[in-house]
Amino acid sequence: MLAKRIIPCLDVHDGRVVKGVNFINIKDVGDPVESAIEYDRQGADEIVFLDITATHEKRHTMVDVVRKTAENVFVPLTVGGGIRSIDNFRELLRAGADKVAVNSAAVANPELLSEAAKIFGNQCVVLAIDGKKVSQPDEPPKFHVFVAGGRTDTGIDLIEWAKRGVALGAGEILLTSMDTDGTKAGFDHEMLNAVLKVVDVPVIASGGGGSLSSFVNLFDETEADAALAASIFHFGEHTVDDVKQELRKNGISVR
Repeated sequence: MLAKRIIPCLDVHDGRVVKGVNFINIKDVGDPVESAIEYDRQGADEIVFLDITATHEKRHTMVDVVRKTAENVFVPLTVGGGIRSIDNFRELLRAGADKVAVNSAAVANPELLSEAAKIFGNQCVVLAIDGKKVSQPDEPPKFHVFVAGGRTDTGIDLIEWAKRGVALGAGEILLTSMDTDGTKAGFDHEMLNAVLKVVDVPVIASGGGGSLSSFVNLFDETEADAALAASIFHFGEHTVDDVKQELRKNGISVR
């Protein structure tokens, strides 16, 4: 079994780290560079920055954050939010990002995935998907892709979009369940397993990691390659090392 990765996620708004529940009720958590340095010290395998209300003007805030972080930490950085063009990819990769995650822009212009993969390599291209269950309890499970920070239902079938994104050149999928995001109630195994069945690239599980057991259950019950979490780390409930120790105790290989 490949070693599982534990990845803190820093949602950045106006140059500050914030966190919400189900994509709303946003609270200020701290400075992104200081947070990244602390997570590096705790043994994070990667760090993800998401510019959650990215606009053109704020893009430079994010580039500065990435540059300062890259100078101070030694783990891979993934950056997403407001990425609309190859130039955005280039700017962030030059600033020190290792991977760039696209969500809304990939839905609007799927060729961006193949263009970026061709220029920078699949390993740099992460397809971020915000998904939500739309079927009724008595129906077969169906999930839709949401964009614009989870505000807009595209009507696109999530499973088909994951398949298409990988075919276009995405080297990894960051899958966030809007149903479990920020709830700390455990990861969305049903959505994850549905995606894992149809793609052959690493899938990062996001949304719901709120206890040590939720990470153990995730890797026991799905083939997810990594777990991304925010609340459990930001509010000091557990460290990255706590999670890794718990996983090792349960026979799950971590880096």
